Amino acid sequence: MSDIPAARHTLRVLKYVANQSGPVRASTMSRELDIPRSTMYQLIKVMQDEGFLVHFPEDRVYGLSPLVSEIGSNYLRTSKLSRLAEPLLEKLVKRMGLPVVAHLGVLHGDDIEYVVKYSAVRAPTLVTDIGVHLPSHLTATGRAILSRLPKEQVRALYPHQASLTTRNGRGPASLRELDEILNETRIRGYAIETGEITPEYASVAVAALDHNDYPAAAIGITFRKIAVDMGLWKQLGAAAQISAGALSMRMRGKI
Repeated sequence: MSDIPAARHTLRVLKYVANQSGPVRASTMSRELDIPRSTMYQLIKVMQDEGFLVHFPEDRVYGLSPLVSEIGSNYLRTSKLSRLAEPLLEKLVKRMGLPVVAHLGVLHGDDIEYVVKYSAVRAPTLVTDIGVHLPSHLTATGRAILSRLPKEQVRALYPHQASLTTRNGRGPASLRELDEILNETRIRGYAIETGEITPEYASVAVAALDHNDYPAAAIGITFRKIAVDMGLWKQLGAAAQISAGALSMRMRGKI
């Protein structure tokens, strides 16, 4: 079998960084992968030029760029993920017995893209149709995914934005406000969006994790606020957690 060392080293670096909980130093990669430091810096330079790695100069570390998330999203949009998620969304909606819409979103740059949807009888008509992109920081599915990413990776998604896009005059207007929302999401265990996309609607969502514990997608539930009592929102969040956990197991090949 022919071997191209530079190509093999490059793929090993990508796999290594993807398996870490956050950005890492070049010296650490060099030591752990047994690649000479001079070679490692050459590989990193090329991978930066091609958009696969980003550098965090303050900490002198490197992490995966949003491009890698896009590549992952392209895979997740295939029929395989749809087939894994569709029966879970159907069960979720039927189990709730409420006029809700369950959907699956994946990260696409700093947007969330909706790839699967299942609606209950009398459920509302939503803008979150399959293939629609919305700013991830304004949606429950987007917040669920962002809350499971390292802070440095979230920053890499918004590299030059002193202010964030808002809609209907609602939603986080700055990265600091977004950080507060993501922290609340981690504590609560599920994300909430209320009126940021459509004023009379609200959503809850939970991220599904792949075999690397990366938030590959999120399961969301959207409903009219007047149709679902606020006392039930916690139950909706718990139901989304169960479905997202089941999807995580399926992505890991354990079901």
